[in-house]
This record gives sequence, structure tokens and C-alpha cells, in this order.
Amino acid sequence: MKIYFAAGCFWGTQAYFKKVEGVLATRAVYANGTTSETEYRNLYKTDHAETVEVVYDEKKVSLEDLLMHFFRIVDPTSINKQGNDRGRQYRSAIFYEDENDREKILNYIISIKNKYDKPIVTEVYKISNLVEAEDYHQDYLEKNPGGYCHINLSDFKTTEELKIQENIEKLDKLSYDVTQKGATERPFENQYNNNFKEGIYVDKVSRKVLFSSKDKFESGCGWPAFSKPIEENILEYKDDYKLSRKRTEVKGKKSNSHLGHVFSDGKKELGGLRYCINSASLDFIPLDKMKEEGYGEYLKYFDKGENDE
Repeated sequence: MKIYFAAGCFWGTQAYFKKVEGVLATRAVYANGTTSETEYRNLYKTDHAETVEVVYDEKKVSLEDLLMHFFRIVDPTSINKQGNDRGRQYRSAIFYEDENDREKILNYIISIKNKYDKPIVTEVYKISNLVEAEDYHQDYLEKNPGGYCHINLSDFKTTEELKIQENIEKLDKLSYDVTQKGATERPFENQYNNNFKEGIYVDKVSRKVLFSSKDKFESGCGWPAFSKPIEENILEYKDDYKLSRKRTEVKGKKSNSHLGHVFSDGKKELGGLRYCINSASLDFIPLDKMKEEGYGEYLKYFDKGENDE
């Protein structure tokens, strides 16, 4: 799959997208000008934009993921200016080959527009009049370490890190206070304490699967209780002395979110542990929605395969 990003000087844009997992190749190009030929010194005449062609494996990184990266490095409200670079060749734009991508791009822009105080002016057009940039522009920052770059490449974050950051920004106040500040929700009056439907519980921030309904039990404590995590390596544990006594805090390994605590007063027949977890740190995915939500591989925990109805 291919997509084309114009985000100011293409030296930094190319260097940035080469870091993104799932990107197979990049190329500095001139795009969507008024002529089929151009060169660097004539861009002001032909109206081409400095652009980076991104070839990617959609099984490893989605178009939406790439858009998330793009809008992290561009000011989409700035007209014909990015960083210190001014002129039409430095305009913010997304160019596509596949018509199906157009709707995805426009929907993504709609979903983020409220983050900005001014209107998004990023152009969205089908790719046209594509011209490969001169050799000296290709991988410029690899050839010239320390060369000009309007993007802070040292602040690069992986797709997973950006998704976690984005999910944190979407949290309601209670979930934010619980997961990010270590607060505790009210007992009994929470979303999943009395939920015993079949399904899985995922980390609200990282979206990683944490617990299965098969390991949930009624403990009487007022919070969801589980005898064990769905897998051993998905949680982290930390000594907690906030209540003047030692407790073991449970955190999501990927998200670093506060989830709750684990105690040794659980049911003996279930192993003796009680994972006491805040509902506000979790999302529940019902069994019949697991495949649709991208968790089909976990159907095996319920003696079902991904192709089972």
C-alpha cells in the first residue's frame, strides 16, 4: 500500500516515517503540481509540494496509524508554512492512490478537528504529476547527520506509544484519575462488579487483554475480582504503602496504568489470589464481539476458534 505525505521540508518527513514500524520504503518526491515535470529550483513555478511516498504493510501498520503519525509532525492549521519553511512547496497535504483511502483520511480529519483552535487546512487530493526528487534529497539526513530538520526526531514515539497517549487523552475523569493518578473508584457502584457475562477485560489505555470472565468470581469486596490474569507477562507489580500497610499494586505492563491490587485472600480452589481491579481501568469485550473487535485469537480461552459462530 502507498500513501503520500507533504509536511514541510521532506528531509525530516522522510527520516521520521522511516522509523515507523510497518513502513517498507520511502521516497522523496514532488507531487500535485501543474506540470508532469519539475525540479527543486522550479517548484515555485510548477506548484509541486515536497512530499514523501510511504510504502507500508497494512498488516503491520494501518492508514489510520500513519495519519496519527503525520498529524503529530505537522501543523495542519498552517497555510503554506511548516517550521521555518514558507511557500506553496511546503504546504500540508495528504495524497492518495486508492479512492477508498480518501474517505478514511477525511473521517480521520473530522475525528481530530476539535483538538485545534483553528481550522485544519491540510489538502487531501488524489496523487498526480508525481516526480521523483533529485538523488541528493533522498535519505538526506542519513547522508548528512545533523542537517536541517524542522521535526524533532529525538521525540519519536512508536505507533503503540502514540495510541496509548491518544487513549489517555480520551479518558473520562474517573478513568483518568484511576489509571493515571492511582485513585480508587467507589465499591459496588461501578460498571463491572456484577458483570459475569462471557468475554474478556482489556486495559482501557493500552487495549491489551488482561483478564478473562472465566477467572472472575464474586468476592464481596465491591470491585471486580479475578483469580489470575489471562497471561503471566502482561502485568507489573509494585509495593504500595499508601494506607500505612504494605499492599501489592497491579499495573498494566504496556500502559503503566494503575489497575488495582492483588491480595492473597482469594478462593483456595482458584489458587488463593484475588486481583481486585477498578472497573474504570477496564473495558469489557463480550464473547460475541471479540472477533469483530480484533481479539479473535483469545476465543481459544472459551474453547472456540476464530471461525466459530
